[in-house]
Amino acid sequence: MSSYIEELIAKIKENNSGQDEFNQSVAEVFESIEPVIGKYPEIRKEKILERIVEPDRAVIFRVPWVGANGDVHVNRGYRVQFNNALGPYKGGLRFHPSVNLGIVKFLGFEQIFKNALTTLPMGGGKGGADMDPKGKNDIDMMNFCQAYMRELYRHIGENTDVPAGDIGVGAREIGYLYGYYKKVVNEHTGVLTGKGKGWGGSLIRPEATGYGLVYFVSEMLATRGLDLKNKTVAISGAGNVAQYTAEKVTQMGGKVITLCDSGSTIVDEEGLDNEKIEYVKTLKNEKRGRIHEFADKYSVMCLRGSSVWDAIKSEGIKVDIALPCATQNEINAEHAQALVDNGCICVAEGANMPSTSDATRIYKENGIMYGPGKAANAGGVSVSGLEMSQNTLKYMWSRKEVDSKLVNIMKNIHKTALGAAEEFGKPGDYEAGANIAGFLKVAKAMLAYGVV
Repeated sequence: MSSYIEELIAKIKENNSGQDEFNQSVAEVFESIEPVIGKYPEIRKEKILERIVEPDRAVIFRVPWVGANGDVHVNRGYRVQFNNALGPYKGGLRFHPSVNLGIVKFLGFEQIFKNALTTLPMGGGKGGADMDPKGKNDIDMMNFCQAYMRELYRHIGENTDVPAGDIGVGAREIGYLYGYYKKVVNEHTGVLTGKGKGWGGSLIRPEATGYGLVYFVSEMLATRGLDLKNKTVAISGAGNVAQYTAEKVTQMGGKVITLCDSGSTIVDEEGLDNEKIEYVKTLKNEKRGRIHEFADKYSVMCLRGSSVWDAIKSEGIKVDIALPCATQNEINAEHAQALVDNGCICVAEGANMPSTSDATRIYKENGIMYGPGKAANAGGVSVSGLEMSQNTLKYMWSRKEVDSKLVNIMKNIHKTALGAAEEFGKPGDYEAGANIAGFLKVAKAMLAYGVV
């Protein structure tokens, strides 16, 4: 690694002390794009790296709200607008107790390059609040979402910043957020994505991240003459992404044997069929239940307090493909080694940066195909971009049309990442290829705009 990159990473860590996830993401991207600096000296001369790590703005605000029982609560809200070189800021809102400035910056930084890979006109941003939706009823969530939007509305717009959902922000929350935005600004515009199909949303949007992940995996496997048929697949999480990943894997002939939430992991050696997947959707999306209830109903293994990757390590569970769809850094070095030892040939990320740096190193050293989140899980933001287009056109594409566009986008991302890796001397390295391709697209736009 060049002294320039090393010194810059060290300086960024010093300036962003305590923001571990953000610093991890920056280091991973900058180390990957080192070959680009030699080919394009103007990037260093014009300080593109120094500029791209600083968000255009970061908004932090108080969110006071009243619960259904009359209690007053106060949370902290965030919106980081990172880079709009390619289009309006675009990225989800996360409601979770772990949310802080460093988490939001990491997510927003990743979003810059993920959105660039889709080739759609979207910049990078992210937001959220340190609020825990777990156990909250509809009145609680409506009151919180309205309080959050009372501040957020002044910073967003269909040509400025278009938020979406993320962890803790699903269809219910998007409805409450958009309803209040529409009331305050007296407009019906495409300022949020993930809306219901009857009021400006796109077909396939709920499924998009999960479906797109599986389409990407299919492309990865095809490079080795393989497909998903009869492959044993471990999926983490039990929310939107995990549910639709499981659905699409099953449709394509794979066998999904795990899901988890923050409380426990279930292992179903027979595999999740359509009936079981529909039960999980009802359990998590409507009943707001816990995944251990699946084990109670279907009499399968349940490991309380363990993640999917803990279970694979402790129980020696054989898997062909691992699809982490829960949260950042959920797979550490020991988990990665357990995947290697248990026959895993492919890891692709449905969550944002779910593998630690040591874990990704182990994948590569052992010849595991590795699809990083900014490429593999770009299906969600891709269909969000298509939702924006439909809102602008005041038109709605069919399910088949949107799914066809999603397949083509994921195939193109796969091709682009592989091509960039090959061009810059890192053949087969999806992580390097995705980082290089996404970065170059943004950097060239920034160079064209001058120093702004």
